[in-house]
Amino acid sequence: MNNYSPSSDRNKDAIAEQLKRVLTDCQNVIEIGSGSGQHVMHFARELPHITWQPSDLSDYFDALALNLTLLPDNILVPQKLDLSQTYWLADVRFDAMFSANCLHIMAWQHVVDFFVRASNQLSCGGLLCVYGPFRYNGAFTSASNANFQQWLTLRDPESGIRDFEAVNQQAANNGFTLLEDVVMPANNQLLIWQKQG
Repeated sequence: MNNYSPSSDRNKDAIAEQLKRVLTDCQNVIEIGSGSGQHVMHFARELPHITWQPSDLSDYFDALALNLTLLPDNILVPQKLDLSQTYWLADVRFDAMFSANCLHIMAWQHVVDFFVRASNQLSCGGLLCVYGPFRYNGAFTSASNANFQQWLTLRDPESGIRDFEAVNQQAANNGFTLLEDVVMPANNQLLIWQKQG
């Protein structure tokens, strides 16, 4: 598999169990930052009632497309999407959006853009599900996350584990209300918002 991610393999079951619980009424879901496609392939099997739209940046798209060459019926052809683009998929609205381990590897401006795009792409009442590590009141939830932060900022000074409060404010600014903050394995969270209005 191209761009195989050991962490995606480790966390896919725990995430799928939560998505089974919260996406029961959803019919179409877009994944932002699909990477290798490991998550979307697993979720498509575990939640077969949902049609899944994988996506990623141009830099990672070829590997994703190769991995998804033989698509099951409920995975759509992957799309190239960039947070810096004004428009994503015109005239398409999704019941939910999922993204894993993306907010901490992008610049803060792209985190801001992420919530703007999510609001534009989701239907009223749509769910936004974001998995990854977060800080609370400026504090890391574990020593390993603090070490991870050092690695991230050495790799890219504009990246880093985000403060929950700042991320939740961006969600609120774009019409989302926090429904759940679920503690996940390996010092991660699953944040679930709903689009209002």
